[in-house]
This record gives sequence, structure tokens and C-alpha cells, in this order.
Amino acid sequence: MEVMKQLRQQAIRDLIVRRRIRTQQELANALRDRGFRATQATISRDVAELGLVKQARDGVLCYALPPRLAETEPSAEDRLRGLLRDLPIEVHEAGLLLVVRTIPGSAHALAAALDRARWPEVVGSIAGDDTVFIALRDRTARTRVRQRLLALAG
Repeated sequence: MEVMKQLRQQAIRDLIVRRRIRTQQELANALRDRGFRATQATISRDVAELGLVKQARDGVLCYALPPRLAETEPSAEDRLRGLLRDLPIEVHEAGLLLVVRTIPGSAHALAAALDRARWPEVVGSIAGDDTVFIALRDRTARTRVRQRLLALAG
């Protein structure tokens, strides 16, 4: 599976777990907000491939992961490791920031995975299209996180 498809489908999983998505149009809009451009046909295929189901949530029918996927959802650390292994990255230090460069369209997924991992050294992250800025508590934290990112990337 191509990297962009994996990133888009991971974003879909994340979106439907975090909020109520009732229609494919709502899903398309939410993906667009995350930097993914996808046609209705692409979203329809993704919904089918992921086996998404409609489930009542607070009295509203919305998309949900099928039970088998909900139970086997990878940990935040595993998700981050998978992205870092699949994506080429460059990591540069800048003051108390790490600047991570990757392929266009993948920075948001990388930042979201890092945020979900909740590393104590990380104050926060900001993602563009192909760049993630990671704010760190101090220089020791910056060095430790840089080494950990590179180790996870393999």
C-alpha cells in the first residue's frame, strides 16, 4: 500500500475515533482540514477497505471502526514507529526545536502520531505540509527526542 494511502487511512481511523463523522462528505471535509485531498470515490474505497460500520454514538449514526480493528488498534508508539520507518525523514536542531522534514503531505500524520505518543520531553508540535516543528523543554530533551526519532526510523 502506498504511503499516502496509509497516511490517509490512518487519518480516517483517527478522525472517526475522535469525533462523530456521519457522511462521506463530512469525512472528506475533515480530511481536507488535515491536508489530505481525496475524491468521493477514494473515500468510498477507503471506507470499504477499512470495513467501517455505522454505529449509534450519542443518538447519532456515525462511522466507527469494526470491532476487530478497534481491538487491535496499534499503540501510539507503534503508530509513530510505523510512520517513521515508512517515511524518509531529516531531523535538524534549531534552539529548543527539532525540525523534521519528510515527504509532502505527510507531516501532519507524523505530528499527530507524536502528539498521541505523549512523550514527556515534547511540549508540542506544529505541522506544515512536509515539515514538523517539535518544541522541547530543554537541550537534553532535544537531544534525547532526536535520538529516539532516528532510532524509531531505523
